[in-house]
Amino acid sequence: PIAVLNAAASGRMAVGEALTNIAAASIARLGDVKLSANWMAACGYQGEDAALYDTVKAVGMELCPALGISIPVGKDSLSMKSVWSDESGNHEMVSPLSLIVSAFAPVADIRKTLTPQLRTDMGKTDLILLDLGQGQNRLGGSALAQVYKSTGEHTPDLDDAALFKNFFHAIQALNQQGLLLAYHDRSDGGLFATLAEMAFAGRTGVDIYLDELGEDALAILFAEELGAVIQVQREQRQQVLQTLNNHGLANITHFLGSTNHDLQLRIAFHQQTVLDEPVLMLQQVWSETSFQLASLRDNPECAKQAFDSINNPDDQGLFADLTYDTSEDITAPFIHKTRPNMAVLREQGVNGQIEMAAAFDKAGFTSVDVHMSDLIEGRVSLADFQGLVACGGFSFGDVLGAGRGWANSIKFNAKAADEFQAFFARNDVIALGVCNGCQMMSQLKSMIPGAEHWPTFEKNISEQFEARLLMVEVMESPSILMQGMQGSKLPLVVAHGEGRATFETPEQQQQASAYLRYVDASGAPANTYPYNPNGSPDGLTGFTTADGRFNIMMPHPERLFRNIQFSYYPEREHEEGAWLRMFRNARVFFH
Repeated sequence: PIAVLNAAASGRMAVGEALTNIAAASIARLGDVKLSANWMAACGYQGEDAALYDTVKAVGMELCPALGISIPVGKDSLSMKSVWSDESGNHEMVSPLSLIVSAFAPVADIRKTLTPQLRTDMGKTDLILLDLGQGQNRLGGSALAQVYKSTGEHTPDLDDAALFKNFFHAIQALNQQGLLLAYHDRSDGGLFATLAEMAFAGRTGVDIYLDELGEDALAILFAEELGAVIQVQREQRQQVLQTLNNHGLANITHFLGSTNHDLQLRIAFHQQTVLDEPVLMLQQVWSETSFQLASLRDNPECAKQAFDSINNPDDQGLFADLTYDTSEDITAPFIHKTRPNMAVLREQGVNGQIEMAAAFDKAGFTSVDVHMSDLIEGRVSLADFQGLVACGGFSFGDVLGAGRGWANSIKFNAKAADEFQAFFARNDVIALGVCNGCQMMSQLKSMIPGAEHWPTFEKNISEQFEARLLMVEVMESPSILMQGMQGSKLPLVVAHGEGRATFETPEQQQQASAYLRYVDASGAPANTYPYNPNGSPDGLTGFTTADGRFNIMMPHPERLFRNIQFSYYPEREHEEGAWLRMFRNARVFFH
């Protein structure tokens, strides 16, 4: 929208917003960032060629050289005009100039990636605005202007490249010093959307004061100027302010307020309350469009359950309540002993074998890549292995149903069937099936001693592929993989379209030996979406045999055996992820 009013400014803002966004990552210097530029314009239409020229010059010849960054790659779409005729005459639709910028950079330390999540577990904290718009609060092209069917007049811009560089380097310096608890760049929706999204992520209220930010509260809240909001500990505020001052940012640094404990978003301007609304209600408003779309596209009941779950003040989000010490290495006594051989099994379309091999290797196994063709053609025999793990992915593209094609390649091939039958008949081996491997092994339960009550896995009740980080509980069971973990509740990744455990009878469910289930916000077995992502009865999602040696599960523990693998984790000081214990338990079996 900015390009309708000021084409060159729209290009500078595209670059600026890409950089304020990527500043949340740990990047050694601004010059390490490279940009990809996608130029779109209706060339030949009146004024658009000149607008394109002005914008390319502003970005490529002026701004990027001033920032010390390059644009080594990009593309163009220079026919952004549609022309057609009908009985009412000739028509044309013209798209205004648009520059789409993607920023890339090597990350120095992924553990220092900042998020918008406001922290409420760090004592008293303060919110600070870094206003690269320098108080101008220009509303041209903003969402607020569009709501009132207007374009506005003066647009935001990246006015001062030197100031912008100082901002970027100051954020990186504060991040390296561990002084930033949260970071969110300001862009679409302005300061109000920035603060609301930070409150949503932290599920906390905020008290905000606008007095020193301008003369018009609406402009302060909805101007889409460049900048960012940071959260810092109050006891470290002076140190933060000194660092910002050292980078020449004192004049654009403004105290905004702090968090509150009553889940209210309060905004005051010159001793007048301009907004006082419940955060969870605002989050439902924020999610309303997505909810309506999901209701049409997906299972409407699941969409409603997910929407209703937002307004639950008791939802504590992701947490870890463990019954064991993640730093305890129970495999230490075996470090100098022979490493058992683990067959990391895959079929056409399987893609989870690398992480799985790394997890078992970390736990003290020798992981060996074994393709089904190796077994069928006799190059490899399962007789040479102490363990077998069937990995996740999409064998045969799931065209026969998830895992069924893979299972059939075993059941209907005499050599492969003999290999698996002989392996499962041994009493000195273990096996694990994860996700696609879980679906496959459930189809082989007639071959697996003690697996007769395992379920099959059918299409998710949500009617969608579910890729989530959610909560599970380790149940009491004979599973050798879960020893010492029983009673723990912690996050785990799921990624599947057909993960709904399906039993033929209620008696089969009662007799199945389950060791893992999804839990909801209160820690109870999950029967509603999205806590239960697929509709499995009582949230059950992991099953074992009577002796605990053969196990299947739909979630992906191999994706979280290191803390650094978590997409969300409040602290990353320790290397070992909580799920490494599962793989170490497997190693202890072969003591």
